[in-house]
Amino acid sequence: MKSIELFAGAGGLALGVSRAGFGHTAVVEWDRDACNTLLANRDAGVAFLADWPIIQQDVRLLDFSQFAGQVDFVAGGPPCQPFSLGGKHQGHRDERNMFPETVRVVRQVRPRAFMFENVRGLLRKSFAHYFEYILLQLQYPCIVRHPDERWEDHRARLEKHHLAGVERELEYRVVFQCLNAANYGVPQKRDRVLIVGFRTDVGARWCFPPPTHSRRALLQEQWITGEYWDRHRVRSADRPTPPAGLRMELELTLLENMQPWRTVRDAIGDLPDPNTSGSHRYESHVLVPGARCYVGHTGSPLDEPAKTLKAGDHGVPGGENTLRLVDGSVRYFTVREAARLQAFPDDYVFQASWTEGMRQLGNAVPVDLAEVVASRIRHELRNATGTQATQPAVVSIQ
Repeated sequence: MKSIELFAGAGGLALGVSRAGFGHTAVVEWDRDACNTLLANRDAGVAFLADWPIIQQDVRLLDFSQFAGQVDFVAGGPPCQPFSLGGKHQGHRDERNMFPETVRVVRQVRPRAFMFENVRGLLRKSFAHYFEYILLQLQYPCIVRHPDERWEDHRARLEKHHLAGVERELEYRVVFQCLNAANYGVPQKRDRVLIVGFRTDVGARWCFPPPTHSRRALLQEQWITGEYWDRHRVRSADRPTPPAGLRMELELTLLENMQPWRTVRDAIGDLPDPNTSGSHRYESHVLVPGARCYVGHTGSPLDEPAKTLKAGDHGVPGGENTLRLVDGSVRYFTVREAARLQAFPDDYVFQASWTEGMRQLGNAVPVDLAEVVASRIRHELRNATGTQATQPAVVSIQ
């Protein structure tokens, strides 16, 4: 099945989609440093990247109608800064808001399904009306906003059409859900809004994949069976104090058939200390000095999933991209450690500076989360009763 990747960044979402079995017809990203990361990994032969047609271009300048009828799936993460909890909260007024372009691509490509990702801040109350507008546009992408039409008036027109129940040539069934990556085996607490749509003629029966990992299972492995500490060879004297209310929490929670959350120690415990000479065996495993805590930004504990890696002012110089050691001190995560927290493979390189590498990683979608959801979408497309996409013609893109 063929796909298009928009706003690819460092390639986390695109890599997960490739692992799920889709073949990219185009991978679009405008940022030079992010494109350099994509190209370096493609040219190095990193698994699943070998055939990526990488396009360094602003999505707004590309005509995607050449792909109409040739692509099953469109995915992407429109820039999150307009809606981020740590940003300026300008929403639709922010020039980086690419949801209108995302709708345009859907309209031109007419994929059988799509998946778009963004930050949890998109669901906050102040953006509620605009988020409803985004969903309506994706549901009815051919009802186009007029040049001088306010978005509020366009939304009202979309609502009127929705209530009228009149079928259009191109419509999608659209759902969304906020997923915590830690619940799917990613060693990081990272909440992301995923919007998934299937073309109405496809006949898919979609539901988001259920969680596979849980905090309760981790607590049980740490404090009931002790398997966690034994696996990591942590002596009893070196183990932290159990959290308050642990016994009550375990007793009040129903039994689950789940795996434990993966922790920072699970993710990076086999890496050498970046202060030692052995660290050079791993790409970008270099310690950057100067880490310190801020109020509300105290670093990630070793024996829980990491806090959400950040890309902006609250990330690189602040405490979210730091590791809180057992003795209470903090240090920055290396780029390689952060890559593991985002589920990138060890041969995936970030050739830019530490700051730029952390920016790319802070903006990325965890690879494993992308793979889980995209695999479910591909399964639904393979088993759907509706129209199949046309076999793709050869499209030459440099």
